[in-house]
Amino acid sequence: QVHLVESGGGSVQAGESLRLSCRASGYAISPYCLAWFRQTSGKEREGVASISSDGSTNYADSVKGRFTISRDNAKNTLYLQMNSLKPEDTAMFYCAADLRLPCSVRTMELGGNALHAWGQGTQVTVSS
Repeated sequence: QVHLVESGGGSVQAGESLRLSCRASGYAISPYCLAWFRQTSGKEREGVASISSDGSTNYADSVKGRFTISRDNAKNTLYLQMNSLKPEDTAMFYCAADLRLPCSVRTMELGGNALHAWGQGTQVTVSS
C-alpha cells in the first residue's frame, strides 16, 4: 500500500513561489503515474498536473507555464514547483498515485477516489 504525505504549503503573496513535496512510503513510486490535484470549498476537485513513470508531463491549462511537476524516484518523492502564484490558486493541494494508463491529468481525474493512493493535502493560500 502506497502512503503519500504532502508538505510545503503555506501563505504567500501573489507573484511569489512555493514548492510542494509528496513523499511516498510503503512502495516504490517508480512505476506509478503521479498527479497533483487541488480543491477549494464548494468546488470540484481539479487535476493540476501529472507525470508518468518515464517522466512525461501533462498540465491543466490554468497552470501551464507557471507550474512544473517533477519526480525523484530515488527519494520516492513527487514535487510541484509553483511560480507566479495567483489568488485563484488558493486551494488544498493533494497528490495521488495510480498505475492506470495513459498517464494524464484527465485519466487521473476520471479515476477519482478509486485511485490507488491519495495524500491528506497541504493548504496553499495566495493573497493579493
